[in-house]
Amino acid sequence: MDVTRIAIATLTMNPALDITTSADIVRHTDKIRCGAATYDAGGGGINVARFARVLGASVTAVYPAGGPTGAMVTSLVGEADVPVRRVVIGKPTRESFTVNERSTGKQYRFVLPGPRLTAAEQEACLAELRSAAEAADFVVASGSLPPGAPPDFYQRVADLCREVGARLILDTSGGGLTHVTSGVFLLKPSVRELRECFDRLLETESEQVAAARELIDRGITQVVVVSLGGDGALLVTSDEAQRFSALHVHAISGVGAGDALVAAITVGLSRDWSLHKSVRFGIAAATAKLLTPGTSACTHADVDRFFDQVGEPVAVDALMN
Repeated sequence: MDVTRIAIATLTMNPALDITTSADIVRHTDKIRCGAATYDAGGGGINVARFARVLGASVTAVYPAGGPTGAMVTSLVGEADVPVRRVVIGKPTRESFTVNERSTGKQYRFVLPGPRLTAAEQEACLAELRSAAEAADFVVASGSLPPGAPPDFYQRVADLCREVGARLILDTSGGGLTHVTSGVFLLKPSVRELRECFDRLLETESEQVAAARELIDRGITQVVVVSLGGDGALLVTSDEAQRFSALHVHAISGVGAGDALVAAITVGLSRDWSLHKSVRFGIAAATAKLLTPGTSACTHADVDRFFDQVGEPVAVDALMN
């Protein structure tokens, strides 16, 4: 039987209903009178799927969801025109709550741990992922692991992707990251997550590149893209290290910018673009995401506009000899 190919399948093991609102002042004890709330389907892989769809990619989202919040997440993903492979679970999907303080421009983010998945529910997620990955060029596994998932869960995802021939892009942290030993095509840690891997400060760019290359030398991944927030990103492979500068805009919210980076990089690679061009596209998407509230999607037009403004990367000279 013919299988309809897709560019990207995403896995979100701990999705959330993202609620974003605003208040004049956030302080303890007082009731905080908030403005109107916006609701988005959240969690790393779901965000990547929604953003990749905006950029024109064919994509399927795999995730567990339960209760009224899980139903609302699924409805919102459907409204984003993303096909879903939902695994129904017994406990309700978590919520995440963001408050933008109007008087200062500060942002307060409250993230709940999520439901504990049973072993059977975890296996069902892997079965759905295998089915989706068999038809996909890339799999993006993104976000935290839920309570109850073993720390080597993402290694099982990597093994699955290798078996079906899909390239894995991984964006996670903590135990979910440190227990991965092989099989990743592209790893996207932040500087903080890279520091957690090595328990070192990694204060200089050269130290960050050296740490990323150590992950490559261990056979964990072929490519590392280190997100630097307002400083851009580092692209590291076995034989090159490049720094990409960020574009500076007046940000409405930084939530989801890293997911936009991953989404656009993956879309670029699915179009057979070079790593350099794909990361430039990622910088453009992350910039465009800064202009939107909460985890709502950026526009394709903004991404294209910023893509034209992203400069060429600069070699990290300390490691180019």
